Amino acid sequence: MVVLGSTGSIGVNTLEIARRYSLEIEALAAGNNFELLNKQIKEFSPKYVVVKDKKTAEKIEFKDVLYGEEALLEIIERVKSPLIVNALVGDAGLKPTLKAQECNKKIALANKESLVNAGKFIDTAKITPVDSEHFALWYLLNEKSKVKSEKCNAKKLYITASGGALRDWDMEDIKKATLKDVLNHPNWSMGVKITIDSATMVNKLFELLEAKWLFNTSDIDAFIETKSVIHALVEWNDGSTTAHISKTDMKLPIAYAVMDEVCDEILEPVNLLEVGNLEFRKIEPQRYPVWDIKDLLLEKPDLGVIVNTANEFAIERFLQNKISFSAISSTILQAVKKFENIDINNIEDIFEVKKEVKVWCESDFI
Repeated sequence: MVVLGSTGSIGVNTLEIARRYSLEIEALAAGNNFELLNKQIKEFSPKYVVVKDKKTAEKIEFKDVLYGEEALLEIIERVKSPLIVNALVGDAGLKPTLKAQECNKKIALANKESLVNAGKFIDTAKITPVDSEHFALWYLLNEKSKVKSEKCNAKKLYITASGGALRDWDMEDIKKATLKDVLNHPNWSMGVKITIDSATMVNKLFELLEAKWLFNTSDIDAFIETKSVIHALVEWNDGSTTAHISKTDMKLPIAYAVMDEVCDEILEPVNLLEVGNLEFRKIEPQRYPVWDIKDLLLEKPDLGVIVNTANEFAIERFLQNKISFSAISSTILQAVKKFENIDINNIEDIFEVKKEVKVWCESDFI
């Protein structure tokens, strides 16, 4: 297989699965964590290595290391591996997904922005989601589960949210939240951007949009489950509901994505007696203002490009201490209002619209 984003958490877990099952790694691609990448190269002996820039390339212990986006796309064309694991963060993952599709590769997709920006142009038949919530939905809906007959169809899909770092804060205090506060997730440690997205609930907006494309439905919603042991539920048309319960560990979805079928115990089962009481909460727009556009986003999925671009801009400014945490959500909502009638008709439109939104965001509108 090819692992894009090999030094991130998904990439590291993917290589752990590869190690466990002696899977061959044909190519590794990473950003600038050269120390970890050098260790991975030494262990897995890939044929190709690609990094973000020339400065990083000079620190890599590999004979023919390549760098830059064009080199990455070239490697996807060149490799013989049938599987591309795309664990790149942000917009950097979009073109590799499109290139992998063009090359008729199977894609284990952990890059949210690919479907958020370009879901209408991606053939999801070749994609296996590497994400707790979408994997859980896939698992519940997959015929392997034998839960329901073909005549009993899914009526509605649900994914769950942790609620983020500020879920228990008083509303007035949220306005004063610092970066340190926002990154103090109650359930686990993640990367900076996804932890901020969890606190604003943008992450769950993205996941709803991804699910729309992956499962071809707009009958999907989300709610908060504070223990993060239930990842998704399927409501069937006979009135019953099934849930996927597991520990939060990405090795399970990764194992299925790279091997199709798994019979070994990848995770230790959840002990519900130890978990104790489960608590479910409605996602309230008062606490998570972006939730106001949930239905609009599912109705007009082209707006995913707007939300993603405005969100990345606002997070960058928040990290620079130029805007407040609350301003992230207000920036997104203002952008959606400004570009609500946008139409995206081809891949090129995506990049043009992103430029337009970024220019607008960079004006003094906040």
